[in-house]
Amino acid sequence: GSLDTLSLKAPKKSPLALRMVVLTMTMICGVFICSMCMKQLGSDSWSRIVKIQVAEQSCNKSLIPPSEVQFVHYPQPLNYSRKECTCTPVRFFAIISSQRSGSGWFETLLNSHINVSSNGEIFSKKERRINISSIIKTMDMVYNLDWNSSASKNECTAAAGFKWMLNQGLVANQAAVVDYFNQRGVSVIFLFRRNLLRQMVSQLANNHDRYLKQLKGKHKAHVHTKDEANILAKYKPRLNTTTLMWSLKQADDYTRKALENLKSVRHITLYYEDLVQNRTMLV
Repeated sequence: GSLDTLSLKAPKKSPLALRMVVLTMTMICGVFICSMCMKQLGSDSWSRIVKIQVAEQSCNKSLIPPSEVQFVHYPQPLNYSRKECTCTPVRFFAIISSQRSGSGWFETLLNSHINVSSNGEIFSKKERRINISSIIKTMDMVYNLDWNSSASKNECTAAAGFKWMLNQGLVANQAAVVDYFNQRGVSVIFLFRRNLLRQMVSQLANNHDRYLKQLKGKHKAHVHTKDEANILAKYKPRLNTTTLMWSLKQADDYTRKALENLKSVRHITLYYEDLVQNRTMLV
């Protein structure tokens, strides 16, 4: 009886044929996906990638320490040719800060260097931060040196970046931004104020002038003369002492949480008060 039962079972097939079928299908799918990606990239984008690879291969990188290779780039802009600057390595950076923390003054210091281009608060316009795709597209333009601003230099650019406020889409997309920074080798400068009370007063004064436009009918978020500063300093905002400590703690917690979530990127943390007292920290 048991022998009859065994004789009815189908013989076990060799898995070799099945493996060959799976392998063939995988290869076909891979070729199809690759061809679709090529079509989406287009010939211009593909030629751009090839140009970047050729440029990087032809430039002498022997003087770059191995630990720094990831953070050195040779961008090839779409709008112009770098020509004699092709082999000038470019470092990417981002200044992450919050309003009224001295980032405008700090950026002016950076842009005083003939080879540094910091392109301002590029995400102040909402359409540039509407989603992560628009954010990445905007950052790509800056780091590809296709971003045109007053920070653009006639000399070879050796460092390119921008400043980004925490509340301009950064916190909402921090995981994707961290991945982008790490993949593209972006160095981050965290710039904040130690004195949160003075920062709050500065924010209130700035909002006040936004509506009154005290400087000849114009609002200036950053003044450049002593006379302009004295005019704005005449406003003495009133603070709600009942909620003051809660507001300061909330602002501090918001910043600390953001820094904690962004700490995996290459970064340095600076404070406005420290820089004012000792500018050699930037050397």
